[in-house]
Amino acid sequence: MPPAIPYLVVNEAAERFSYYGMRAILVIFMTDYLVDRQGMLDVMSEAEARAYFHLFASAVYFFPLFGALVADAFWGKYKTIISLSIVYCMGHLALAIDHTRLGLAVGLTCIAIGSGGIKPCVSANVGDQFSPMNRHLLTKAFYWFYFAINLGAGISTLLTPWLLHHYGPHVAFGVPGLLMLLATWVFWLGRWRYAHIPPKGSAFFRELWAPESRQAMLRLAPVYLFVAFFWSLYDQTASAWVLQAKQMDRMWLGIEWLPSQIQVVNPFLILVLIPIFSYGVYPLVEHYVVLTPLRKISTGFFITVLAFVISAHIETQIVAGGHPNIRWQLLAFVIMTAAEVMVSITCLEFSYTQAPKAMKSFVMALFLMSVSLGNAFTSAVNYVIQAEDGTSRLAGPDYYWFFAGIMLVAAILFIFVAYTYHERTYLQDEQLEPVGRG
Repeated sequence: MPPAIPYLVVNEAAERFSYYGMRAILVIFMTDYLVDRQGMLDVMSEAEARAYFHLFASAVYFFPLFGALVADAFWGKYKTIISLSIVYCMGHLALAIDHTRLGLAVGLTCIAIGSGGIKPCVSANVGDQFSPMNRHLLTKAFYWFYFAINLGAGISTLLTPWLLHHYGPHVAFGVPGLLMLLATWVFWLGRWRYAHIPPKGSAFFRELWAPESRQAMLRLAPVYLFVAFFWSLYDQTASAWVLQAKQMDRMWLGIEWLPSQIQVVNPFLILVLIPIFSYGVYPLVEHYVVLTPLRKISTGFFITVLAFVISAHIETQIVAGGHPNIRWQLLAFVIMTAAEVMVSITCLEFSYTQAPKAMKSFVMALFLMSVSLGNAFTSAVNYVIQAEDGTSRLAGPDYYWFFAGIMLVAAILFIFVAYTYHERTYLQDEQLEPVGRG
C-alpha cells in the first residue's frame, strides 16, 4: 500500500467528522435555534429549511467543478486542498460565532467552497498513488477511504446533536471546526509522501476538448444524470427524515434519541454492509450473474425506491394521528444504506477508472455534480410546494410518494443506459485498457 494512504485516510475521517457533524444539526438549527440581530428567534418553516438545506448541499457538490479545474490546470491537488481547507475552517468559525441568517449564509458559503473544492482532489489523490504494479490494491484503498468517511460521519452524527441539545450552537458548530483544523494539519504532515501529479496549465484545456476526453465525458454524462435522482432521495435522510423523526416515538434500545441522531445508523451500517457486500453478497451473486459496476448501480436505484415507500408509510401513520416507533425509520435506513453501497461506492471507483489520465479530478467533479443536481432538484421542489400561508402543497405521504415515483421511473430508464455503456479503464502510467460492456 502506498505510504501516503494513511495520511489521506486520517485526513478524510477528520474532514468528514467536521462536515457531517455540521450537516447533522443544520435542519434542527434552522427550525429551532436561528435568531435575528436582536437575539430573538427567527426560525424557518420545515419546507423553507428543507429548501435551504438542499440548496447548500447542491452548492457543496457544485464547487468540485471549480476545485478540479484549479487543481488540474493551475495549482495541482496538494496546493488546492491546503488553500481551500483554510476557507473551509473559516466557514465553521462563522457558524460557531454568528447564529443569524447572515452568519448562516456566510458560514455555509465558505464551507461549500472549501468542502466542495477539495472533494474531487482528495479522492483523485488517492487514485494517483497507484500504478500498474499495485493497482490490485486500488479497490481496497477506496474501501478504506470510504470506511474513514463513515467512521468520521458516524461519530460526529452521534455527538454534535447531543452538543447542540446540551451546550448550544456555539459548541456544536465549534467542535466540527476544530476537527477540520486537525484534518488540514494531518494532510500537511504527509506533504512529502504524496505522488504529485503536476498541473497541466493550458494543456489541460486542450486535453479537456480532445476527442478521447470528450468521448469519456459523453459516455459518463447519462450515468451521472440518473445517479442525480438517487442523491435527490438519499440526501433527504438529513432533512425530511430528520423532521419526520421529530413526530415519531424515538425510544430505541432504552434510549430516547434526538431527531438528528437517528442518522448515525447510516455510517455504522455502511461499515457493516461494506464487508457483507464485498465478501458475501457480490461473490454469491457472481456465481449466477456478472456484476458489472453499472448493474450494481441499477440495482441500487430500485432498492432506493423501497426506502421511500417505507417513509411514505410512516408519514401515513403520522397523519392518521399515530405515533410510529422509530424502528420503522431504522428499517428505511437499512434499505437506503444498502442502496448507497451499491450506488455511491461503486460510482466513486467507476468514475476514477473511467476518467482519462489527465482529467481524474475533473471527472470526479462531474460525478459530484450529480449530487449537486439531485439536491438542486429537491430544493426546487421544496420551494415550489411552499404555500403563502406557510403550509405545503405536497404534504404528508404525498411528498414521499412523489419522490419514490420519480426514482422508480429513473431506475427503469437507467437499464437501457447500463446496457449500452462500454467501459474503458484508465490508470496513471498505463495505456488504455478496454474492459467491455457495462
